[in-house]
Amino acid sequence: MTDPQGRGFEPSTGDGPEPAGPARAAELRTAYEGLLQIRRLLTGGTSAPAPWELRMMPRAVALVLEAAGFPPSAVDAEGRRCRAGYRVAAGAEGLVEVTWPGPPGSGAAAEERERLTACAAELERHGWDCLLYRGPRGRRFLEVGAPHPGG
Repeated sequence: MTDPQGRGFEPSTGDGPEPAGPARAAELRTAYEGLLQIRRLLTGGTSAPAPWELRMMPRAVALVLEAAGFPPSAVDAEGRRCRAGYRVAAGAEGLVEVTWPGPPGSGAAAEERERLTACAAELERHGWDCLLYRGPRGRRFLEVGAPHPGG
């Protein structure tokens, strides 16, 4: 979060290894506090995304979810899903898609509605607009976008 060019702390998008360790927790806390401070300075509060967040939406959304304690999904060294959790990816133009994948037998599909609804509540608290959809094969996903002007 400390570098708007993409260097420094990288929040977990759910497509990498499981993030862990006390150093990670401290870096996450610092990055999230930085996000809030930037919002205060640029928007006068903490309830609306700052301009850099709108330019780097997947990163900003992942930071909010990870800082809120939602577990990111993870993949092993062979690229197989090894943990259920959120996955953040760029969606259609100007949107981010959040899904709740997991390894076979993890129960991710059964819990995705509840988990994605909770993710939406946290993201909306941070000023993002969210809509929950049912996609291909009945799997749900959350579409996250910038707040609409005036609302």
